[in-house]
Amino acid sequence: MDIRLDGRAALVTGSSSGIGAAIAKGLAASGAFVVVTGRDAQRGQGVVDAITKDGGSAALVVADLGAGEPAISALADEAAHAAGGHIDILVNNAGRLTVPAPTADVPAESIMASLAVNVAAPFLLTGTLAPRMAAHGGGAIVNVGSINGLVGMPQSALYSMTKAALHSLTKSWAAEYAASGVRVNTVAPGPTRVEWNEGIGDLLAPVLARVPSHRMSEAHEIADAVVFLSSEHASHIHGATLAVDGGFSAT
Repeated sequence: MDIRLDGRAALVTGSSSGIGAAIAKGLAASGAFVVVTGRDAQRGQGVVDAITKDGGSAALVVADLGAGEPAISALADEAAHAAGGHIDILVNNAGRLTVPAPTADVPAESIMASLAVNVAAPFLLTGTLAPRMAAHGGGAIVNVGSINGLVGMPQSALYSMTKAALHSLTKSWAAEYAASGVRVNTVAPGPTRVEWNEGIGDLLAPVLARVPSHRMSEAHEIADAVVFLSSEHASHIHGATLAVDGGFSAT
């Protein structure tokens, strides 16, 4: 399937590394102009440079999604400006990971910080950009959830809660925005090979032992799912959660 997104502009949060960087590169490879964003300007520029080196188009907007509504509103405006006026595709990918811990040991500040990045930021960005997409003829929003939002895992209550909230928001937003031409869906990755987890195979081993495919996902496989849901090939898909997890959530 040859998926083309020529003439579209995409904003991918948390795209300076990991899955987000792979998504940004995948969208750009399909022809979209991509706004890369994250807190680290050097890493973000590295993703932009990789995209342009491969013939794609991208720009960097540095932003901290945990900084509250003014920072998120500024990101929406700056991303639209960088893209030439509007955003057609929003990928709510940024997420605050948490160290596994019993619920009773999770500090209140960690709860609030995770809610700010994993739930409030997508909520505010979607509330800002979805109406603009509708006014411009439609668009696509893809939330990057997690299998943690689909199945119960010990010592993962905080992260799982935020991802389950994002999955629920997908359904609510699909019902709210479908009639205006804005599609909202979720991609839920399972264990995925990225830079930060290359040295913690022992911690991931119990989870990987439950994966029917017997391997981790690759970041480009998550990106491929996002590109598909962003495209006209998914023109009548609304409110879906697509697990890219090697079958983990099916067991």
